[in-house]
Amino acid sequence: MHDREREFRVAPELREAYEACEAEVRRHVGRLGAAIGVLLPEAVRPFVYAIAGWVVCTDRIADEGPPGDRVERFARWRADTMADLRRGHSAHPVRRAFVDTMRGRDLDRALVEEHLETIAADCAAVPDFESFADLRRYLRGCAGATAELWAALVEPRGPEALRLVSVLAEACQLADLFEDLPADLAAGRCYLPKGDLRRLGLDAGDLRRGAPRETLDAFVDVQLAHWRALLDEAAPVPGMVGGEYQPFVHSLLLGAQTHYDEVTLLRSEVLTAGIEPVRLDGRPDRRPARPVPGAVPGHVAVIMDGNRRWAQARGLPTPQGHRAGERATLRLVNAVLRLGIRHLSVYAFSTENWERSQDELTALFEALADGIARNARWLHSLGVQVRWCGRRDRIDTSLASSIALVESMTCNNDVLMLTVCVDYGGREELAAAARALAAEAVSGAIRPEDIGPADLARHLYVPELPDVDLLVRTSGEQRISNFLPWHLAYAELFFDPVPWPDYDLARLRDAVTAYAARGRRFGGDGALPAQTGHDQPARTG
Repeated sequence: MHDREREFRVAPELREAYEACEAEVRRHVGRLGAAIGVLLPEAVRPFVYAIAGWVVCTDRIADEGPPGDRVERFARWRADTMADLRRGHSAHPVRRAFVDTMRGRDLDRALVEEHLETIAADCAAVPDFESFADLRRYLRGCAGATAELWAALVEPRGPEALRLVSVLAEACQLADLFEDLPADLAAGRCYLPKGDLRRLGLDAGDLRRGAPRETLDAFVDVQLAHWRALLDEAAPVPGMVGGEYQPFVHSLLLGAQTHYDEVTLLRSEVLTAGIEPVRLDGRPDRRPARPVPGAVPGHVAVIMDGNRRWAQARGLPTPQGHRAGERATLRLVNAVLRLGIRHLSVYAFSTENWERSQDELTALFEALADGIARNARWLHSLGVQVRWCGRRDRIDTSLASSIALVESMTCNNDVLMLTVCVDYGGREELAAAARALAAEAVSGAIRPEDIGPADLARHLYVPELPDVDLLVRTSGEQRISNFLPWHLAYAELFFDPVPWPDYDLARLRDAVTAYAARGRRFGGDGALPAQTGHDQPARTG
């Protein structure tokens, strides 16, 4: 490996070829180029660009130009690629870097042949997939095969690593199909399974013409179930590569999950509107909210339970459960923004969590600090204000610094108030507030008989935090675990059985829909419709 890197540095012609690959990726797939450039170590970055650059060129040759010329043009590209691989050199700059990477890293040529065969078939004929299994063979050849090429460069760990990277790539390619769906349907190309259409009494034309909304929604729901199965299977992948490569793979999975959530929100609208591209780091641009019918809670609080159980069920180490929980938290932020919720509070670390092993605490703090630092700019760009709720004197210094930095960066934002409860305990918060009031009484600043609920509230960790309208707890537990007891006085409670890493927009939407259907009496004798949190009655203690 070191010899190849040394040759790459000293040979101008070869260096220019690798630069041409990077330019190709950045020009035509800017999201992928940015993810490679930011998230992959410099030592491996040029070689991943070489593979991605060749894939981009291959796709462009198959897609661009007059339809009648595509088959012949692609056949020449395919033949030239395989001839270059046999010779070990190419006059074409993109293929030159690709061939150098293939030979220098001893990558599997059969994967190149599989990809070229799949693209050739797609170029020559209209897609015709009877079942999702048929579609998967296309997804595998189109994206999975070439993903195995770059996966071989990122220290795959375990016998399942390459296969599951391929599954992740299939999930990403399915996201691309939904992104391009309106254009493909308009061109008479339907990649979705015909068997699923037929079972609902539909054909591909109905997707363009607009069959009954309920039927189209049902069809999209079937596709989401297929997609969810791929995402679930690929979930362990970030832990199956070397540590320095995990942020890149994590971002691919998060990007596919965020695409999935967007289609969940749009359902059949995706057939005509498509979805806006989501960057491969999972970070969507700011979009207008799409609230569900009925009242939307103004403040949602979440007890994110089940990371360890999620990892244990998959035979993974606990830190991988915490990393998966981080992805679920980022998806949650996107989901509450899309549903028009203004306040979100998450229970990240409780005062009772100090009882865990030191190894787990270290891993948890590292995951929290890394996640907050890496996503600070994204939160800021979406107008999210981040606040810390909890003790500030015991937490690891790097985590405390990360939270303080993002608090400062986002202090003037007002689209969403995200309160991160770290080293938080409700009883300790109330005891601290009581001590502060007692000190005021001793000093004569307030008379004990004048103390009311508002006086206690102004001494809480975040005095301006509004009452919680909806509390969600995952992983099947049905208790509040010392979380925001003052603010939960009149909250609606919703307990979800899934472990936190599996929580998504669909499950939050279900909770919000259930909230809207409940009558809220606030201690009165008549049921009132659920409120948004902006019209709450004053606290009564």
